[in-house]
Amino acid sequence: MLCLGDSYTIGEAVEESERFPMQAVELLKEDEIDFENPIIIAKTGWTTDELASAIKERNLTGKYDVVTLLIGVNNQYRSRETENYRHEFHELLNTALAYANQNPAHVFVLSIPDWGVTPFGNNDPRGEKKIGEEIDQFNTINKVETLKAKANYIDITPGSRLAKADGALIAGDGLHPSAKMYAAWAKDLAKQIVRIIN
Repeated sequence: MLCLGDSYTIGEAVEESERFPMQAVELLKEDEIDFENPIIIAKTGWTTDELASAIKERNLTGKYDVVTLLIGVNNQYRSRETENYRHEFHELLNTALAYANQNPAHVFVLSIPDWGVTPFGNNDPRGEKKIGEEIDQFNTINKVETLKAKANYIDITPGSRLAKADGALIAGDGLHPSAKMYAAWAKDLAKQIVRIIN
């Protein structure tokens, strides 16, 4: 499994075992589907172009049974253009497909969660409503591109908005998801992987 992304994939503010890729691998074992530890190319703060540069630098040559992609929150946070995001996301999706041996059924894109409902988001001058609207714009783009490529799309955004009423879904830093929220993402991902494999 190869997982590409930013803080949400590397699991900022949680233990390594609590990252969503690691939790998904553990869940898959219950279905007797054994994966090695996921290879993760992700860093807190990365935008689409920074992820693309890091992938090139890493220069992985193998093919993977599953590739996940979750990127774009920092494009939105830094007020980058949506059309620029469309272009760079499209390129990253093509990269993910190449690592999945050009099999779109084995590529899983996760939508961008809404950080506007977090305590950190509450202090942002843009406000919860504006942040949410911008996240939705970016997610419309990544969904369209994913479906066009016939890859799998996992919409985790509505679940991320539950954090407004449930503080247990937010990590101690007041911004990133907790292990509990990552568990929900892992469950969705594992369920889809089981469906594809079976």
